[in-house]
Amino acid sequence: MTEPRSPLEAVSDARSLAAEGATASAVAAVVPDAAGVAPEALHTPVLGWFDRHARDLPWRKEEAGAWGVMVSEFMLQQTPVVRVLPVYEQWLRRWPRPADLAAEPSGEAVRAWGRLGYPRRALRLHGAARAIAERHGGEVPSDHAALLALPGVGEYTAAAVASFAFGQRHAVMDTNVRRVFARAVTGVQYPPNATTAAERRLARALLPDDEATAARWAAGSMELGALVCTAKSPDCGSCPIAGHCAWRLAGKPAHDGPPRRGQTYAGTDRQVRGKLLAVLREALEPVPQRVLDAVWDEPVQRARALDGLVADGLVEPLEGGTYRLPHS
Repeated sequence: MTEPRSPLEAVSDARSLAAEGATASAVAAVVPDAAGVAPEALHTPVLGWFDRHARDLPWRKEEAGAWGVMVSEFMLQQTPVVRVLPVYEQWLRRWPRPADLAAEPSGEAVRAWGRLGYPRRALRLHGAARAIAERHGGEVPSDHAALLALPGVGEYTAAAVASFAFGQRHAVMDTNVRRVFARAVTGVQYPPNATTAAERRLARALLPDDEATAARWAAGSMELGALVCTAKSPDCGSCPIAGHCAWRLAGKPAHDGPPRRGQTYAGTDRQVRGKLLAVLREALEPVPQRVLDAVWDEPVQRARALDGLVADGLVEPLEGGTYRLPHS
């Protein structure tokens, strides 16, 4: 008679299958005492939890429309909701439609981006708005392939807009979702540094068949990662799927993969770029070199940061040694 496997052994089998890209049902079949549940057993508690605990965010309201969803997705990349909210609201008041933004110089998008960070996102959103105005009559397209063809729109953003704005069935995989799936199904504390093919296959296998339910599942699993299954302090006591979580049932083993990438800011070129852009955002006229020189003492790093801004299209050099935000 075969000895029953321990939850830890079952989770190990699940990890192997997930790494090989097995479907969720295949993973479930080998982990009956751990994460081994049918996808529907995860869907029901997560969706119920989401109905009760979803944050009241402006881009989730019907009046936000597809453009409001798209703007939020660009802004929320690597940026907390609390920082995005005021900028988002100002942005939508000024540019309620893609054509409104498309009619402005790209430098105005950079200016309005403020201190959200990663300002190339502003240029990409501006480029997407122009493409929407030129190719799609000013309306955000609902077709996933058309979304993916827009400038600055990648795999995640196309899936998120198609799902959240149009209620379609797509695997929407941000860091929060990947962390929930890594813990609940694969039994590891953190997902890989970069999204893998196996993760994509697992996410697709976990999708509910019904489009509307799949869209809610995408939003609910993301919210669960943002509010409960957080990176540093997961609140397992409040988790609706704690009883099925492979990582918790295995005793919450510590991360044993490649070191997780930390984000530093102080003293980096990113900080210098931010200081230079802050001066240019506040200026209505071209800014002389000497004014930019005053924002950072180290001349080599300052010059490198400024050159990088020019190369990225965020700053436009003019004759006479002055600079401004782009007017294209």
